[in-house]
This record gives sequence, structure tokens and C-alpha cells, in this order.
Amino acid sequence: MGAKIALLAFADEDIRPALLGPRRSERAETEALVRRIHPGYDVEAADDGTLFEDTYPPVDITYATKLTGVELYCDQRLIFDRPSELPHHIRQAGAGRRIIMHGMHSGSDSLAFAVWEDGVLIRSLSLSPDSGGIRQNIGQPYDFELPYWAGEHPVRPEPGWPNQGPYPLPFHPLELGEEALRAFFGFIIEGYPELADIDTETVHLHGFRVTDPSGDEQAAREALYAEALRAMGPPQRFRMGPDGTWRDVSVGGL
Repeated sequence: MGAKIALLAFADEDIRPALLGPRRSERAETEALVRRIHPGYDVEAADDGTLFEDTYPPVDITYATKLTGVELYCDQRLIFDRPSELPHHIRQAGAGRRIIMHGMHSGSDSLAFAVWEDGVLIRSLSLSPDSGGIRQNIGQPYDFELPYWAGEHPVRPEPGWPNQGPYPLPFHPLELGEEALRAFFGFIIEGYPELADIDTETVHLHGFRVTDPSGDEQAAREALYAEALRAMGPPQRFRMGPDGTWRDVSVGGL
């Protein structure tokens, strides 16, 4: 799977009709919304995009749109490992509305989504097999979750890979993430689309470069990246053996 999503929405009601509508937001009104989400940051115009291509923009880039009854943001900084920690000023920006946060990343098989109704956290789920499985699980599961928790979508071992232990979750987080994406937003990014799914290529987004003028955010991000590189260790190389299994042929694996 190559699924990556970083979505935040404020909605008066169901998001799907707004995404199906023909209206394109004005750049000036959308920029005002981005400034409200990132107070004190520098905001400059960037190339526009679509919901098809830009659900996971580069760091320091925000894509956004304002439609009938819905504000939609694509921004990595609006996704949290523990969704209940969504900052107060963002929850205040969506006060009195439905707030939906949805993030997933194929590099770590991680998924995080949460829903607030009129300021009350209804559901928050965060999963990452690299972090032991469940990072946060608040509220009652939605109906679309139930077959996954019931064990109807187990993760099968990858053929050929040695020493595979049991998957730390009863399902793959990205598979549930696609179900959540369709339930909340009306589309998916991998898998088989349904006739009622949103055509994301038709949903226009305004692009903005949003940066911390102090440089602190960028410095902290670079420090985390350097630490991650140190923790990764040397790269590994694998080669398929005559029995069809993959073998580590890197220096440390010989």
C-alpha cells in the first residue's frame, strides 16, 4: 500500500454533498482560514492542487478549500499520533461543528482518526504496529470498524519473508483507514472505487506555503530527522534464495 493522508475538516453536516458540488472557494477567504489554523505563521501563495494529488502535501505546505458547510485542510501538521491532543485553537476554530481528523502513512502502517461533535470527542483511534499496536482508543467503534475488530480481515504473512511473527493487530491499519476515509469523506485513495465515491480530481484546493517565522519548527523537525537516521542503523539488502525466501545479504546480516 502507498496510502498517505493528512486531512482535517470542519463540517456542518455530511461532507460528501459539499465535495460533489461545483463551487470553488475564493483564494482570499481560504487564506484567511489557513491563517486562523496557523496563527503567527507566514502564509504565502503556492500552486493550487486537487484532492486527488494533494491529500498528503510536503511539510510547510497547506492545501485548503471552503465549500458549502465544509472547510477542508490537507496538512501534515494537523495530524497527531494521539488525535485527542488536537490543539485547543484548532478545536475552537471548528466550534459548534463536526471536526474530523484523518491521517495515515504507508511507511509505518499507521492510522489515526478522530471525530468531535459540537466540541465533544466522540471517537479517537490511533494504530501503529511499530509502536506496539494501539496508541489511543477512545469512544465506541463506528459500524464500519466492527468487522475489523471481529477478526474478519486478518493480516496474512508475506510469502518468502523469514522469521515473521504474528501481526500486532487483528487487521491492517491502512485497510481500516480506507474504510474510515470513505465513511467520513466519501472517497478512497487505494482499492476499488464505488460508483458513489467522490471524483477527487474535480475537488480544487488552494495551495499555501506556511512557515514558522522564528525557524524553531524547522529546527526541531531537522533534529528529529537526524535522530531517526541515527536510530535506523545501516541499510539492509535482501536477495531471494533458491527456496523462494528473502535473505539478508547486507554486511550486518551475513
